[in-house]
Amino acid sequence: MLLAGDVGGTNTRLGVFAPAEPRPVLLHARTYATTGFATLAAMLVRFLDDVGVGRDTLTAAAFGVAGPVVGDEVQLTNIDWRVNAGELAAALGVPRVRLLNDLLAMAHAIPVLRPDELVELQAGTRDPRGNVALIAPGTGLGEAFLVNVDGRLVAIPSEGGHADFAPRSPRETALLAFLTGRFGRADYERVLSGPGLVNLFHFTHDAACRIVDPSAADAAARITAAARDRTCPRCVEALDLFVSTLGAEAGNAALRTVATGGVYLGGGIPPKILPALRTRSFLAAFRAKAPLADLVAAVPVLVIVEPDPGLLGAAVAASGAS
Repeated sequence: MLLAGDVGGTNTRLGVFAPAEPRPVLLHARTYATTGFATLAAMLVRFLDDVGVGRDTLTAAAFGVAGPVVGDEVQLTNIDWRVNAGELAAALGVPRVRLLNDLLAMAHAIPVLRPDELVELQAGTRDPRGNVALIAPGTGLGEAFLVNVDGRLVAIPSEGGHADFAPRSPRETALLAFLTGRFGRADYERVLSGPGLVNLFHFTHDAACRIVDPSAADAAARITAAARDRTCPRCVEALDLFVSTLGAEAGNAALRTVATGGVYLGGGIPPKILPALRTRSFLAAFRAKAPLADLVAAVPVLVIVEPDPGLLGAAVAASGAS
């Protein structure tokens, strides 16, 4: 069997899968508070005990981890965990362990996603020989690419979420000045993430909001709800800026990779704002790429609504390592 995990700074989702082509079959899954364990190895031992799976039945393991993977080791971005693949393999007695950045793990899931796990925003014309781009706003902004090599999609990591934010209008130029004044530098993650939506809230509000407390733990969800219900015009503007910027950066990702195989929106936010993504604002920004507007207008754009794409992608990566 295969052991897989999607390791985040707050929660970690673990699963045991049966090998199958093209998609491993989930047998057991659990979610744990990451900081409830001293190490990932300790969490994995607990998980295997909880689901009654013997370590001697495991042939390979892979983990998507929220941090940059260098060689066979990763330092998590938001908690003081350093994970080493060789040490994990020795602790668990698993022959092969692979570590991936969490977005790279999600990218591995794309080739095996089913139609009912996707929502189409733009039909386009999929080229089976084309490359694919993935952009995923959530707690942060992740990006990854899949390069088509002789008909096989090979996942490539990226830190494109930290590329410089590029304004496209006077209003966005003012946003750039606001962000650089507050943070010293403005990257796309300062806009396209949960905290980024709160930044947009502060930018659009010149006075206290009677609907949303931006210091609340669920401030991004409250902003989205106020925009959806149109109870606060400034929250409406904040969400519209978010959606149009996401469209623009998704279009940029399509251009960077010539993603004629499709652009996929992952992460926690897109499935929650589907009505906003279906408005003109998103696709207008996605397509505004003259002189290559016709190219991006033909690119399929889809939202991933499968609830555990990172876990599934880690299982796919483990299957390749087994």
